[in-house]
Amino acid sequence: MILTVTLNTALDITYRVRTLRPHASHRVSEVLERPGGKGLNVARALAALGHEVTATGFVGGATGRAVRERLTGVVDALVPLAGATRRTIAVVDDLTGDTTQLNEPGPLVTPAEWSAFQKSYEGLLASADAVALCGSLPPGVPVGAYAGLVRAARAAGVPVLLDTSGEPLRRAVAARPDIIKPNADELAELTGSHEPLRATQDARRRGAHTVVASLGADGLLAHTPEGRWRATPPGPLRGNPTGAGDAAVAGLLSGLVEGLPWPDRLARAAALSAASVLAPVAGEFDGRAYQELLGRISVSPEGMAA
Repeated sequence: MILTVTLNTALDITYRVRTLRPHASHRVSEVLERPGGKGLNVARALAALGHEVTATGFVGGATGRAVRERLTGVVDALVPLAGATRRTIAVVDDLTGDTTQLNEPGPLVTPAEWSAFQKSYEGLLASADAVALCGSLPPGVPVGAYAGLVRAARAAGVPVLLDTSGEPLRRAVAARPDIIKPNADELAELTGSHEPLRATQDARRRGAHTVVASLGADGLLAHTPEGRWRATPPGPLRGNPTGAGDAAVAGLLSGLVEGLPWPDRLARAAALSAASVLAPVAGEFDGRAYQELLGRISVSPEGMAA
């Protein structure tokens, strides 16, 4: 079983409009609602790949009920809280393919609710083959929360992948997660370096066992104990990039539990990430495109810059 953690779950609402113009009224051509938050996106992608997945995190209020009602194919181990789950709004411009994202901050988590989650999480680790800790922290959750969750996973002997940013990432890296998956901006913020190879090396020095950086249309850059590789898709794809990084996490986790070598894990992650751009909402991917792209991902060894 793969366990995904989404402390700041959401109800993702996607609007499609013909063209998005500031200070104007718009007629929406389509509305889609899905469970959201990075970890839930990862869980749905893993389930589509055929893996057994359990999702935990917080949900509350009417929005939280809507999230649970729509969470199919995944074991629901979400922890209730008094506050209402947030919403995220994505507005897709059909003319350009660009997406504008509006993210609410999330509900306040009380100390008692945080303690209840920690107890539930430690129980779930007993049957987990791997765990993903994903996304932002809602108000009330300590900034060092992910560091504690990483240490708990390591104590249980469960490989842990971390996908967050800012101070929560900085603190959690020191707890030595097995994999971190920042994007280029998050990696630069963590290390102070805008040169990806140097930045991944520095992130490993700070405690991360492996660093897999998302570089947008340039694919993935991995710095592992076994070597360094770059996985590059055949070209940019027009679509909705929201959730592409989450699809990459699903690819990395599935490859981990299946025991795939790193080049194959990276090819899968890059293909899933690209195929997710072609799907209408985050947490989904175009299965036919994924199979077609998988054979076209270029994975090559990467040397350090001088």
